[in-house]
Amino acid sequence: MSTPDNPKTIGILVGGGPAPGINSVIHAVTITAITNGYNVHGIMEGFKYLAQGRFQAIPLSIRDISRIHLRGGTILKTSRVNPTASEETLRNSVNALKAAGITHLVSIGGDDTAFSAHSVARYARDKMGVDLRSVHVPKTIDNDLPLPEGIPTFGFETAREVGTRIVENIMEDALSTSRWYIIVTMGRKAGHLALGIGKSAGVTLTLIPEEWRGVPIRLQEVADIICGSIIKRMTNGQDYGVTLVAEGLIELMDRGDLEALESIERDEHGHPRMAEIDSGAIIKDQVRKTLASVGVRTTLVAKEVGYELRCADPCAFDIDYTRSLGEAAVSFLEEGGTNAMITIQQNQAVPIAYDQIMDPETGHTGVRMVNINSFTYQSARKFMVRLEERDFQDPQWVKKLASATKLTAEQFVQHFGYLAGVAPRPF
Repeated sequence: MSTPDNPKTIGILVGGGPAPGINSVIHAVTITAITNGYNVHGIMEGFKYLAQGRFQAIPLSIRDISRIHLRGGTILKTSRVNPTASEETLRNSVNALKAAGITHLVSIGGDDTAFSAHSVARYARDKMGVDLRSVHVPKTIDNDLPLPEGIPTFGFETAREVGTRIVENIMEDALSTSRWYIIVTMGRKAGHLALGIGKSAGVTLTLIPEEWRGVPIRLQEVADIICGSIIKRMTNGQDYGVTLVAEGLIELMDRGDLEALESIERDEHGHPRMAEIDSGAIIKDQVRKTLASVGVRTTLVAKEVGYELRCADPCAFDIDYTRSLGEAAVSFLEEGGTNAMITIQQNQAVPIAYDQIMDPETGHTGVRMVNINSFTYQSARKFMVRLEERDFQDPQWVKKLASATKLTAEQFVQHFGYLAGVAPRPF
């Protein structure tokens, strides 16, 4: 708690899902804050207790956090409790922080946590006359917060590294056992993580929601793309492969294709609990039915890769990056700053005001999507095995592709040609 001779007290809290590097931010914030004369309290489980008007926290010293930057997870735990659910929960949060003497708040999390922290600080100032200084440190393994292009959110690089190693093992299993894996990985809205893992591991095919450019994604089209890849590989004498799918494909899929999933659970912020949906099984079943309809037999295995990535020990990049972010966050507050997200741009600490990243209509931050016109995406696309326009330009090659199925060449073009724009779309 703050004391009369030291009124400056920083509270640190974590919201949303875990990401590698959280403990490193806590480590850097604590060291920098204490060095600058602050008391430091680690607030437990995000806004969970604050929204109830309770202050559950632990005092932090440099000795307490001296080695935690090497560890995954978070010593403060985390939750998805939304303090903006009502005016009461906002007021409770401010009262709890005020009673505990918290003058500065460092939040660590994704877009929802940023919105929550901003809303609490704004409510404190506008409705209760409390000067609560706030800064947000952006984290998400999805890499989809609206930072300038080329600047990752912390946790992404570790998740990509760990995910790549897992997928490399699965690829070897696919080769050894002559089977196809359909791997679904995290990425609620954007495909950065799937694309990063897919290209790094060299998987056969990666599908991300940005490819559809905002058009509702059809389940059958996803299945046809995967089946086309399977058939093309079989034609080349390879009866195995790995498809990587960003989980956002399911969330952005045509609602009519997912009527059976309308009753799924949603989290505190209204998002579908993607972990509760067996996305891999849904896609695998449709691929199986499609292959059967064209006379192709292969072994399909669905696999989810997600929770394995969230609490991994951070890689050197994320440790370095998060220690800089933590120090920059405290320096920003020390200079009188508030209501901003801290970033590192061109080796300089750059705060981005909440108002610059919040959607004026929804009040939430935007989402950084994969730029499918970028060289990075186009390069990744060239390494994939999938049916392209050139596959339908040589009649002999079309016959060879069709011979792997029970279809004639004409029927093959009629079924799969729309994927390359050489036949009408069936829906």
